[in-house]
This record gives sequence, structure tokens and C-alpha cells, in this order.
Amino acid sequence: MYLFPRQLLIRHFWTPKQQIDFLDIYHALRKQSYPEILCYLERVAPLISDAGLRWHMTELCTKMQHGTHPAVHDILALRECFSNHPLGMNQLHALQMKALSRAMLLTPHLPPVVLRHRLKTHTTVIHQLDKALAKLGIGQLTAQEVKSACYLRGLNSTHIAEERCRTWLGEWLQISCSLKEAELSLLLHNVVLLSTNYIGTSR
Repeated sequence: MYLFPRQLLIRHFWTPKQQIDFLDIYHALRKQSYPEILCYLERVAPLISDAGLRWHMTELCTKMQHGTHPAVHDILALRECFSNHPLGMNQLHALQMKALSRAMLLTPHLPPVVLRHRLKTHTTVIHQLDKALAKLGIGQLTAQEVKSACYLRGLNSTHIAEERCRTWLGEWLQISCSLKEAELSLLLHNVVLLSTNYIGTSR
């Protein structure tokens, strides 16, 4: 436990410095999958039947590749693409599910049917937490609770000011609470879409 605290000790027993260092390590691991997930969205854009949605998806991918943080309405405009072919939860390819699993800090080394079930379950739980959190109000959370909530949803909040974390979490909840159960694939991809280019996330 002394030599391998990150692997053998739960977060409660980490020192403050270890918490920052270890969370950075975990985020660096999940961040490796972000470009792969965005490239997949770009590749499947031509498969979207609606011309307007197809244009929006291509435009979003281009903006993100140029370092732009997308607006909430830009993400929500694509919700229909994530409810059925080609990006609905039941239509995702195995490689995309593996990449999304890594982004959610879940093991990708499982059969596709198990990966899909785990991603569905994990995203549904977050969606339910989001509804409860929206009802409670972000203002009721402590600084540490806000940072933990952001980290769970894909943002490396350890180096971002509390107010910026609250702003980001507000954007996340605005998207999440607008989605129906059939559109939760968008919430899953939102881990990447909303966090990749957020100010202060160069680490």
C-alpha cells in the first residue's frame, strides 16, 4: 500500500497531493480516448439521413477540432442523431463503445453486449443523479462536491476554479435534463463534447 497507494488504497486514504496527482493520472488515461470518439462522430456524420443534422454534426466536429467549446444549443440540436441510427445506444459499434468505456473510466476489455449494458446502466445512473442535482440546485453543493461532480462527468476539475466548475456543471445539467431516455447516448458522448475544449482543461 505504501508503494502503490493509487492501486491499493481507496481515495479516502490519499493525501491531498496524492488526490491531485492521481486524479490527473486517471484523467490523462481517459482523455486519450477523446480524439478517437470525436473522429468516430466525424466518420459517421455522412450516415445521418437528415441533411440539416448531418451539417450540424460535421460543423460541431470541425469546431471542436479547432479548439472551440460548443454551446449547449449546438449539442442539443443533435439529440435526434443519438436516439437512433447511427449513434443510438443500441447502434454503437464495438470500437466506439470501448473508447467510451475508457472515457467513463470503465474497463473496455469486455464483450460488446456487456459493454453496451454497462454503458447504458452507468449513463442512466448519471442521468438520474443529474435530475436530483438540478432539483437540489448547484448552489447547495460545497466546492469539493462540485469538483467531484464535474470529474465524474468528464471534466478534470482539480485545476479549475470553483466558479468555472459551477458554470460547466450548469451547462451539463441543462443538457442532461433536456434528454429523454432514448437520447442518453448523447449524454454519454457529452463527457467528451462538453469537456474537451473547456477553458482551463489543457492538462
